[in-house]
Amino acid sequence: MANALKGTNFKLEGQSKLYTGKVRDVYTISNDYLIMVASDRISAFDVVLPRGIPYKGQVLNQIASKFLDATADIVPNWKIDSPDPNVTVGHMADPFKVEMVIRGYVTGHAWREYKSGKRVLCGIAMPDGLKEHDRFPEPIITPSNKAAEGHDEDISREEILASGLVPEEDYIKLEEYTRALFQRGTEMAAEMGLILVDTKYEFGKKDGQIMLIDEIHTPDSSRYFYADGYEERQASGEQQKQLSKEFVRQWLIANGFQGKEGQQVPNMPDDFVEEVSERYIELYESITGEKFVKADTTNIEDRILKNINDFISK
Repeated sequence: MANALKGTNFKLEGQSKLYTGKVRDVYTISNDYLIMVASDRISAFDVVLPRGIPYKGQVLNQIASKFLDATADIVPNWKIDSPDPNVTVGHMADPFKVEMVIRGYVTGHAWREYKSGKRVLCGIAMPDGLKEHDRFPEPIITPSNKAAEGHDEDISREEILASGLVPEEDYIKLEEYTRALFQRGTEMAAEMGLILVDTKYEFGKKDGQIMLIDEIHTPDSSRYFYADGYEERQASGEQQKQLSKEFVRQWLIANGFQGKEGQQVPNMPDDFVEEVSERYIELYESITGEKFVKADTTNIEDRILKNINDFISK
């Protein structure tokens, strides 16, 4: 099995800060730029799982990089360059403390809430009579507040504005950008025979300008169905064939873990780790239409550090 990048702890020229997130290690350079290293860590239910997934970080970084380039005409984004398969360098921005989640289908969290009897999610009414994976009449925006640690929580537009988390003028723009980005992502997915089911976007502000930050349209932030056979599977009550992290969540649920207090994370055996890796690569090839080229993982940290230092020296 290929090596997995569990994390980095570099000392870079001009480095002023290192933030370790669930998946990414983010280096602040001269309080102006960010160097974001996509590790092979995998999280579910807001818990980082013990084992890394080979090539996952490369998949996430390269998909995000492609979609940042493909949506730069909609909203400015933070990306400057990608000097390594696992690395993006970009502008530092002050992040908004909400994630803009948009859902085209009643799937995942939306379905779990719907199945429990709820018909309002983040202040948005959901129609009666839906079954799992049905399409909403139109996409709904269901934001979450970004918790410093632990679970992000659903929050309504009204609560965001009332609490002052985001000024109204900015929030209106965030909704506009979210819908436009989702539309672009939906169109690009359709070209590849996929359905973009739901996703989330994060935004920040730099010099008074809103910009898109972090990842976009990756399997960690998004859910995809295969379009071929979708209607037939819905009509027959079959589960949809999907490319996302949901199958990892379902495996965890089946093994008694949903991130709740007192629950132990089950051990992921080698064959399941390899399966997850293959699924990530499959999504890369499906969504980009390009063959995935595996980067050399022999000395993965050394490779990344060299490429970062070469970039900084320029």
